[in-house]
Amino acid sequence: MEYTVQKLGQIAGISTRTLRYYDEVGLLKPARINSSGYRIYGQAEVDRLQQILFYRELGVSLESIKEIVTAPAFDGAKALREHHAKLLTKREQLNLLIANVEKTIALTEGRVTMSDQEKFVGFKQRLLDDNEEKYGQEIRAKYGDEAIDKSNAKIKGMSQEQYAELTRLGQEVIETLHAAFKTGDPAGELAQKTAELHRQWLSFSWDSYTKEAHAGLAQMYVDDERFTAYYDAKHPGAAAFLRDAILIYTGMKA
Repeated sequence: MEYTVQKLGQIAGISTRTLRYYDEVGLLKPARINSSGYRIYGQAEVDRLQQILFYRELGVSLESIKEIVTAPAFDGAKALREHHAKLLTKREQLNLLIANVEKTIALTEGRVTMSDQEKFVGFKQRLLDDNEEKYGQEIRAKYGDEAIDKSNAKIKGMSQEQYAELTRLGQEVIETLHAAFKTGDPAGELAQKTAELHRQWLSFSWDSYTKEAHAGLAQMYVDDERFTAYYDAKHPGAAAFLRDAILIYTGMKA
């Protein structure tokens, strides 16, 4: 079956302007242009649009989607299985949060009791799931399943105060890193304070700390572009600066 841009927009629930934009950027070209100048979409384009919208729902950028779906090795069936797994994880996250809200409502009405740990289960699980989705493959390959599973269990078991301190420390690491980066000296007082704060932050989730593992993680911040983008968001080069500061702090810098 074939569709005009207007009809396809209607059945997909998106605007014709969006479809035209996808055409302009090479993300979704029509099958053909008819004699009246209208874009005509066939089954292959419908299937690709579905894939695009799946990726958009999962928060993938249009630029990344284009690279994925236009790659010669793109496997539509495999992509659907991956979408399915990720959506199931997302559903589990939402179900956990919904259950948390429902129990909190019951708590406020005096119908149940609720520990401080329970109040933050949904949020901590979402943090773990997000990290697993973004970095799970790399960190499990580097540190092993047992170490990562122990780390996740430690986060799940945090008290309200511990979780709040973990969040506060994470923010302090970034703020101190930005200040230290301006000095240009990874061996300086501020940079070494950043490395120490980073160690304290890791201690909340790591089952055991070693200088070698700390240094290895710091190197990953430079080797993996996703970590680099996070630390370099405000000051390009901050990830490498943090790596150097940690290598000095741990004594791993030659």
